[in-house]
Amino acid sequence: MTAYTSDEMMTVAAARRLPNGAVCFVGIGLPSAACNLARLTHAPDLVLIYESGTVGTRPSVLPLRIGEGDLAETARSVIPLPEIFTHYLQSGRVDVGFLGGAQIDRFGNLNSTVIGSYDAPKVRLPGAGGAPEIAMHVKELLIVMKQSARTFVERLDFRTTAGFLEGGDARARAGLPGGGPRAVITDFGEMTPDPVTRELVLGGIFDGVTADEARAACGWPLRVAGTVTRIAPPTNTELQTLRDLQERTRAAHARRVRITLPT
Repeated sequence: MTAYTSDEMMTVAAARRLPNGAVCFVGIGLPSAACNLARLTHAPDLVLIYESGTVGTRPSVLPLRIGEGDLAETARSVIPLPEIFTHYLQSGRVDVGFLGGAQIDRFGNLNSTVIGSYDAPKVRLPGAGGAPEIAMHVKELLIVMKQSARTFVERLDFRTTAGFLEGGDARARAGLPGGGPRAVITDFGEMTPDPVTRELVLGGIFDGVTADEARAACGWPLRVAGTVTRIAPPTNTELQTLRDLQERTRAAHARRVRITLPT
């Protein structure tokens, strides 16, 4: 079997969760790679929306920024950002959204604002951006994060984005319309919310990983499902398609940034 990295496994696992024809709100980085991998393999009719206003884009390479020209050139339409949020997101027309953060808690709430106290933080992070709106309105939210006890924490330093709030029916009682986190994909495996308590439960692990290792890399006592699924490694098609996409991306961006130095 061809060797692969944890980033490649996370990308493939995220891509597999995207059904053909779904409307996806895409971010830069691994979510973009996952969505485009899905589009190039099992989900050719995936509709990708980037926050820059590109709808139905089909880029040949992965964007480094949401304002990349290739996103606009290959899109079905380009519309103003406010309409992305009002017409698509807030109207319930987005099936899947991707998010990450600096911290996550057991109910899928995210922090991307500060590490430490808000008034005197150790680290000031980029902030909310569109994440609270995405998490509030998408039919299902996929969270992709590298896992450690520093990022998967008992208590967030700041709650930027709502998952299931305090668990149970707290999200519904707060009137949040979307479906909340459907899965958290890490470099160890996948967590999904308990249908009653909404606490994240380890239900699948990647090859070479044990449930005990995943629990040790979590800042709260991570629950483990009664039956833990061993997630299949990337197929040759998935891996080759992803690597071809990334190689095209490297080559394209290298040409764009190349400059001629004076002699």
